[in-house]
Order: sequence, then C-alpha cells, then structure tokens
Amino acid sequence: MLMRILCRAGLHDSARAVFDCMRSDGHSIDSASFGFLLLSFVEAGKIDDVKHIIAKVQGSEIKMSSQICNTMLNLLVNRNQVHQAMSLFEEHLLLHASPDTWTLNILIRGLCRVRDIDKAFELFNHMESFGCSPDVVTFNTLINGLCRVNEIDRGHHLLKELQSRCDILPDVVTYTSVISGCCKLGRMEEASLLFEEMNTSGVRPSTVTFNVLIDGFGKVGNMSSALSMYDKMLSVGCYPDVVTFTSLIDGHCRAGQVKQGLELWQLMSARNISPNAYTFSILINGLCKDNRLNDARECLRRLRWTNIVPKPFIYNPVMDGFCKAGNVDEANRILVEMEEKGCRPDKLTFTILIIGHCMKGRMMEAMRIYNKMLSVGCAPDSITVNSFVSCLLKAGMANEALHIRRTALEGLNLGLSCLNRAIPATMNTDIVVAV
Repeated sequence: MLMRILCRAGLHDSARAVFDCMRSDGHSIDSASFGFLLLSFVEAGKIDDVKHIIAKVQGSEIKMSSQICNTMLNLLVNRNQVHQAMSLFEEHLLLHASPDTWTLNILIRGLCRVRDIDKAFELFNHMESFGCSPDVVTFNTLINGLCRVNEIDRGHHLLKELQSRCDILPDVVTYTSVISGCCKLGRMEEASLLFEEMNTSGVRPSTVTFNVLIDGFGKVGNMSSALSMYDKMLSVGCYPDVVTFTSLIDGHCRAGQVKQGLELWQLMSARNISPNAYTFSILINGLCKDNRLNDARECLRRLRWTNIVPKPFIYNPVMDGFCKAGNVDEANRILVEMEEKGCRPDKLTFTILIIGHCMKGRMMEAMRIYNKMLSVGCAPDSITVNSFVSCLLKAGMANEALHIRRTALEGLNLGLSCLNRAIPATMNTDIVVAV
C-alpha cells in the first residue's frame, strides 16, 4: 500500500527504497503489487529501476501477468524506446512472464517502426519457440513495415504466404498495405491488380484503400483512373473524406487542371468536409503556379477563420507571388496574418520578403526584416545572405553589405568561400557602387 501511495505521488526513489527494505527483511510482494510497481516505474521512464526490481525477485515464484508485460512494452514502443523494450523483454521479462502473440506483435511493431525489419523477422520466425502463433496482425505489421521501406516484393511475397495458410486470412489492412506500397513507387498496374484480387477474395475495400489508389493515380498523372476509382468508391458506399478530396485536388493541380481542383474544393464545402493544412497548401500552390494570386489570397483569408495551425509552406507561395508582382504591401499583410495564426515565418518566408523589398527599392525595410530574422533565431543560409548582399551592392550600400557579410560569417557560421563571392575581399567599402 505504501509503495502505491509513493508511486502515485511521483516519489519513485522512496518507493524503490521501501521495496528494497521489504526484500531485505524477507517480506514477499504479491504479483499485483509487483506489476503495479513495474508499470509505475516504466511510466516514469525509470527503466534501470525496472530492471533492478525484476533482478531482485529473480529466483522467486513471483510472476507477472502477460497484460502487465504487454502494457510495459507497449508504453516503451509508443515512446520510440524500442531497443529498451527489446532489452527488457530478452534479459528480464522472459524470466517472469509468458509472452503471448500480442507481446510479440508489440515488439514486431516497434522494430518495424524503427526500420529494423531483419530483427522483426527474427522474432517472427521464433514465435513458436515462445509458444505463440502469428495472427493476421503479425502479418499486417510485417507487411506494412516492409512496404514502408519500399520492399514491396517481400511484402507481396508475405501476402502470398498468408493466403496459402488455412488458419489465417488476409484482411483489408493486409491488402491496403501492399497496395499503398505499390502506389508510393508508382507501380499502379500492380496496385490495380491487387485491388481486383482483393475484391474477388471478398475483402471489402475501405476508404483508406480507395484513398491510396486515388493518390497514386494522381501522382502519376492518370486522373481518369483516379476519378474512376472515386466513382467506384461512391458506388460501393464508401464515403470520401478530406484525404480523398486532397488527393484529387493534388492530382488535378499536378496536371495543370486548377479549375477542376477548385470545383472539388467547392464540393468539399458543400459536403461539409473541412480542408486540412495540406488541402490548403496544395490548392494555394496550384493557384500560384497558375498565376491566380487573388484566388490564392482568398484561400488564405478562409484559412484565417479555421482552427488549423498552419505551416509557412502554405503562405510562402502567395507571398512570393505578390512580391514578384511588386505588391510587397500585400505580402506584409500576409505576414501579419501568418503570425496572428501562430505560424512562425521560416527561412524562405524571410528571404522572399527581403528580396521583395529590395526589388522595390525599400532597402531599410529589407534591413529591418533581416534583423528580425536574426532576432527570432532563424539563421539565414548562403542564398539569403548572397542575395541580400547583391541587392545592397546594386543599391550602392557597400558598407551595409559588408556588415551583413560579417554578421553571417561571425554570428551564423556560414561558409566563407560562398560569401566571399558576394563582396570581394579587396573591395574598398567606402566606394559607392553604382546601381
């Protein structure tokens, strides 16, 4: 009871001291308290203490339930402490718990997440020695892990192995994982055949299945097949979501069909499907490439009233477009909106604004933006510095150009060789350079 109170109060060192005293005095600890203690220490990130506690009961009859074991391993895997989970399992947990299929699935999932596929297969191949048998989750995890590292052929082979078994059948996740892997590599013919095979096998595709196919067709420029898949999706009663529409809009924009992209944007609104940050980014980028700055600006105004916390890549194309069109005041207004939404300008944002103001002859404003860039801890790269120095020289501001170069070299550690090209070392900076 005392150990539970101490753990709940976050006093884990005291709880461990109580545990050590109990063991020294010959007092036993029941399995429930033992499990609670271990879980509490894992949640607190005290893995060395967990190993110490387990070592203390080595040789005793104390056993922990597979549920406690699995919960501990799952906590570690979810925190990306996969190798610590493996170490804990192999060196300690096997002595006090009997692993089940779920235990191995947790570890295999973690190993696949950190791309240690060979170790994941090693566990898979030894499942029987632990008294376990793989289930469909085991196969799905391995197939997904293989496809994430672009080993599609191995993933497909594992799917065939699963199909040959009489005790487990592939499900929608199995097929979708392999289809997704094919789509990412542009192997759309293979993905389509798997989709047909899936349907023939009686496995009903999900929204995710349709989404990966639509996205795959869009990325290879086959919008007719993407739209056909969308129609098929509707015909089988699968409801499109924001990912579906974002993929279709992306496909149209890649194909230069921005008008169709806008129509889908409006259809989303009619169906009460809220766009996400990537929907905004894709459409805005497409509109800017199509020289439809006002439409892109309108999208940003709509973004302002959403609860999306955007990223700079949404705003940068529009700011760049207005700066190139000579309307730096509008670019400044977008910067204000961007910061009001909690989005911090990045290196590209500042570079766009600096060069935009230079092109309008607003050198002092460009200098102010550059100084703001430094003050917020956004380090300029050689492109920003060289471009700004070049503009300052053309404006006859050699002293300022030298100051920028020195700031970059001394304070930001940029390469000397790339910056020396901006201002020759032999330049007399008191000479005004003609514009």
